[in-house]
Amino acid sequence: MAPYFIGIDIGTQGARVVLLDAAGTVLASAAEVFPLSEESREEQSPEVWWAACVTSLKALKTSVPDVDFTEVLAMAVTSTSGTVIPLDAQHQPLHNAIMYSDKRSGKQAKICTAAAVKYHNKGFTAFNSSSALAKIVWFGDTYPEKAAQIAKWIHAADYITGKLSGRWGLTDYTNAFKTGYDVSDYEWPEYLYTHLPLKKSWLPEVFPSGTVIGTLDPAVAASLGLPASIQVTVGITDGCASQIASGAVKPGEWNTTIGTTMVIKGVTKKQIVDEEGRIYSHRHPAGYWMPGGASNTGADWVTNEFGDNLEALGKAAEKLIPTDLIAYPLRQHGERFPMVAPDAVGFEPEGLSMAERFTANMEGVAYLERFSFELIQGFTNEKISAVFTAGGGSNSEVWLKIRSNVLNLPIYKMKEVSGAVGAAILAASNTHFSSLADAVTALTTIDKEVHPEPELAAVYDKNYHRFLNLLLEKGYIKKGELHA
Repeated sequence: MAPYFIGIDIGTQGARVVLLDAAGTVLASAAEVFPLSEESREEQSPEVWWAACVTSLKALKTSVPDVDFTEVLAMAVTSTSGTVIPLDAQHQPLHNAIMYSDKRSGKQAKICTAAAVKYHNKGFTAFNSSSALAKIVWFGDTYPEKAAQIAKWIHAADYITGKLSGRWGLTDYTNAFKTGYDVSDYEWPEYLYTHLPLKKSWLPEVFPSGTVIGTLDPAVAASLGLPASIQVTVGITDGCASQIASGAVKPGEWNTTIGTTMVIKGVTKKQIVDEEGRIYSHRHPAGYWMPGGASNTGADWVTNEFGDNLEALGKAAEKLIPTDLIAYPLRQHGERFPMVAPDAVGFEPEGLSMAERFTANMEGVAYLERFSFELIQGFTNEKISAVFTAGGGSNSEVWLKIRSNVLNLPIYKMKEVSGAVGAAILAASNTHFSSLADAVTALTTIDKEVHPEPELAAVYDKNYHRFLNLLLEKGYIKKGELHA
């Protein structure tokens, strides 16, 4: 059903594009893998991204010959947060993209954090090596001759948006956030260019995600076989795009993605300013806040320790829940959210069967998820109405049941939850719909929903408080951090 929308996701390993219709159906998708090397975690070529994007868009078009592409209304791009590119005056990259996963800017991150705390102690101040601002300072320290030629710094999504539209030096709230942009006052703070080695002219103009900035460049349109009338919007970070696809875009709605780690993102009316850096707040296109946090605990233990027998273990878990076992499946040293506990290590009772271990660890992640939401509510006093979910951990029906009852909230899983779909919905939000909320309502479909059962929820409530008491005993949390 026309009109149509294109979403583009530039990931770490490849480009993916989708074609979404006005009913939210993914009509086609295409992907192109990047040629990767040992250095790809640190630097990648933006030209390679663009070539993969072009190949994918052409493949997308030929895969659906019955679709009239003159009815494609808009397109948007999402990519990894923290990946930045220095451009010269002709909008050409002066260097490879410095990837979000590049850890070489650790020293500069401390300098950025110190400057932010001293001169602009509001909003985001917890810069680390994955933050774009640290990479910009590192690049100037490492390549002073190239830095002298910089006309503009842009983010990964901005580069593809620029190639598509011919509009350069533009970005969005979510990408600018960890580059130091003040999303409260909508400005680049002065300390960035008075107390850090940046130039004001390097900083892009910032818009709400989904703002239309132009149409497809005529030469690009001709090469792709697409109409030049397609509207191009500023993009969004990959985590926020996935949040959009999950359905969580209104105040009180939250998304939990359980992949290797557990990432929680939601929408609030009030900004969360967390001095411990556990939670940071993006700016919603409608002016709300999009706070989030990422745990070191997730579902990495599932495939690593139980991957050969998941179906049987899931059936066994159905018969075991609720257990009275308290486990915490942290598989690395230290936790960052919902508590900062650098000495934390995972734990579980000894002598358990495989099925008991599997079940107890699923319950442990659910307890940590509930603690995360209680931490957030302690800041906002805003009710959490529903949890939308994504990631590999959301594929387990018994885990969804456990989580719904531990949280005592409904959990919804959407049919399509990829970043590319989120970008397509974003493209529709200001072109075919009047808001992002309207676009999400129209373009997302609930694939599965789970509601709490009063008796099960009551048992899990008691066990949850036992879990908290154990964290207290081990010193991973403090009494003052409990909000329940």
